[in-house]
Order: sequence, then C-alpha cells, then structure tokens
Amino acid sequence: MFNNNVENLTDVLEFHLIALSEDPDLQFLLFGLFLSVYLVTVLGNLLIIILIIFDSHLHTPMYFFLSNLSLIDIFFISTTIPKMIVGIRMHSRVISYAGCLTQMSLFLLFVCMDDMILTVMACDRFLAICHPLHYTVIMNPQVCAILILLSFFVSVFDSQVHNLIALQVTCFKDVEIANFFCHPSEVLNLACTNTLSSNIVIYCIGVILGIFPVLGIIFFYVKIVFSILKIPSSSGKYKAFSTCGSHLSVVCLFYGTGLGVYLGSVVSRCPRKNVVASLMYTAVSPMLNPFIYTLRNRDISNALKR
Repeated sequence: MFNNNVENLTDVLEFHLIALSEDPDLQFLLFGLFLSVYLVTVLGNLLIIILIIFDSHLHTPMYFFLSNLSLIDIFFISTTIPKMIVGIRMHSRVISYAGCLTQMSLFLLFVCMDDMILTVMACDRFLAICHPLHYTVIMNPQVCAILILLSFFVSVFDSQVHNLIALQVTCFKDVEIANFFCHPSEVLNLACTNTLSSNIVIYCIGVILGIFPVLGIIFFYVKIVFSILKIPSSSGKYKAFSTCGSHLSVVCLFYGTGLGVYLGSVVSRCPRKNVVASLMYTAVSPMLNPFIYTLRNRDISNALKR
C-alpha cells in the first residue's frame, strides 16, 4: 500500500497508533486496568445523572450543569478508551483513515464541551455567591438550556474547523501517530506539506477556547474569594466555599493536564510524555469527577443516603 516515504492521501487507508507496551503480560494488565477505569467512569457518572434526575433536592442550575458534565464525560471517555481496549485485546494498533477523522472530531467536540461547561459552572457559582438575590432570576431554566446549547454549538464549530484543516492535508510523512488515539495535533504533525497556517489556526482556537475560559474561571473565582472574605462568620465562609470546592478540584485536574498537552504537542516530540498527559485528561479526569463530587459535595452525599 505504501511505496514511498511520502504518501498521497488517496493511498493512506489507515494509521497506526502507539502501543502502550509490547510486553504480552503487561498488555493483559493494561487491558484489565483500562477496562476497569472505563466501567468505573461510566457507572460513576451515570449514578450522578440518575441521582440528579430523581432527587428533587438536586433540581437546581448547579446540578443541571453537573449532570450535563457527567454525560459529556461518558461520551468523552467512550471516544478514546474503548478503541484502545479493543486494540490491546486484539493486539492491533490500526485505525482507518475515516475512523481516525471521526475519533478526532468526537474528541474535539467533547473536550470542548467539557471546557465550556466547566466555565459555565464557574459563572453559576459566581452568581450564586456574589449575587444571591438575583441568582434564581438570572439562572432560570431557559438561560441554563441556552448556555448548554451555546456550549454545544461552539464545540461543534471547533470540531469542524479542525476537521476541515485535516481534510486539506494532501500527503503524509508517516502513518505512525505518536499517541494512543488520533490526537488532532499528532495527525497534523504527519503532514508533509507546510503546516504553519494550520498551526496558527490551532493556536488561535486553543487561545480562544482554552485560555479565555481559564481566564474567565480565574476571574469568577477571584470575585468569589473576595465575596467570601466579606462574610463575617467562619462557618458562613466554609459553607460558601464548600459549594465551589468540587468544581475547583475538577477544573485543576482537567486544565492542568489537558491544556498543556493540547498546546504543547504541536511542537513537542516526546510521545511518551504526551501519552501519559493524554491518559490523565481522557481517562483519569472523567473517572475521578464522580468521586470528587460524591466525596466533597454534601448534597450529592445526602442524595446517595436517601
């Protein structure tokens, strides 16, 4: 199928993903580990969604956004981990060209949705703590639904822009993708043509949909901290900040790994480092979210007891 170092797009029918390990014994352990991670993630997030749907005490904007975050986390981890699990079990690293583009599109869609919803949740906490008297009026059901729809459309835009850039690639230097899934930057790094304009677009989108939401979250939490400091009683301060603790933990976990590998993998050529970072935000972060919200959130804990 491949005759030269540089292949025409029409000749490239498949890519090869990086193997986490070539050791057969270790592969068996990795299969069990990631299958467990996937099942725990799906069941944990489903539990949170069911609790929020059936417990009337949780029918508030904050938990509406949390249920959407849990649903997106299920889709997010389902985009990458099942393919890796099947690959380990079948001793195959092959993914078709069409499958690679599909996986890349879905990955971008759901990672951007995570990004947007975490920012919306920070805004929700800001309004609840800093403007409690106007909170129920501002964050009414219609506004909450519009925010989710807006997050979805922004995410679709991001996904399709990357897809269009990938479709413009007319030849590839190699078919080996230096990650366990079709990461957008890794796929574009294989292009044999000049990718300067593509990289500029990727960095611009990364700034708009990555840096700006982070700055927004920082802005909201600075306002929240100043508002909490004005509360006279220590119990009042603790109660106010306890509603933000779970969200802040998830934000740190998600952005601490995701943003760095997304912007850095365009120029970095250390595959193993990128694989570890990718695993952190594609598998570990969605898995830990239910535990963080269950252990650190009193409302969720009470709902579980009921």
